[in-house]
Amino acid sequence: MASITIRNIPDSILRRIRTLSEIEKRSINSELLILIENGLNKEIETKETGTLILSKESQIKMWESMSGTWEDIRSTEEIIEDIYSHRTKGRAVDL
Repeated sequence: MASITIRNIPDSILRRIRTLSEIEKRSINSELLILIENGLNKEIETKETGTLILSKESQIKMWESMSGTWEDIRSTEEIIEDIYSHRTKGRAVDL
């Protein structure tokens, strides 16, 4: 199995890796392998689907930054009615 050396890791990142490895009761090496694998899987999924995968915190910040910036001359009720009128019924479900 191949091995790699990573140099110049910022202290803040190394502290986070150590914390994760302690929480998960894994060695730092095992934790790094899992982090790399998870990161690669997300990167591949993002490339395949074209969907950007964001953390919950990033999504909240994004929504907060957009809050109040949408401009529309319609009332709230008109916007909601427009949304409902353009929805499809979907597929039939037997319960």
